[in-house]
Amino acid sequence: MPTPFHLAINVTDLDAARAFYGGVLGCAEGRATETWVDFDFFGHQLSLHLGPPFATADTGRVGDHMVAMPHFGVVLPYDAWRGLADRLDAAGTEWVIAPTLRFAGEPGEQWTMFLRDPSGNPLEFKGLADMGRTFAR
Repeated sequence: MPTPFHLAINVTDLDAARAFYGGVLGCAEGRATETWVDFDFFGHQLSLHLGPPFATADTGRVGDHMVAMPHFGVVLPYDAWRGLADRLDAAGTEWVIAPTLRFAGEPGEQWTMFLRDPSGNPLEFKGLADMGRTFAR
C-alpha cells in the first residue's frame, strides 16, 4: 500500500460523523477530543473537526452527471467496493450517483458511487477489478 495520506475536514456533528464513518463505512476510530475525531479511512488518516464543511459546487463532469468539487474518497478492489455499496444501500444512502459501471471495456473501467456524508461533504468511491489498472488510460 502507498504511504497513507492525512486529510482533515470539518463536520457539523461528531456523533453523526461517528455513526456514518464508523458505523456505516466501517472505519475504525482513532484519537479524539471534544472537537475532533480521527478515523482509519481505508488505511488513510481522516481527521474530522467541528466546523463548517468546505464549500463545494457541482462543477465536475462525470459522464452525464455534474458532481461536487472538491470531493474525496478511495479506490477499492471491486469486492470491497461492492460490499461497501451494499452497506451504504442498506443504510438508506441518498445517492448523488448510485453505484454504476463507467468506461466499460476501456482501460479505465471502474465502478463508482457518489454520496455525501451527514455534514454534506462529498465522497466518491471507486471499485476496480484490477487495482493495477488504477492509472490506466
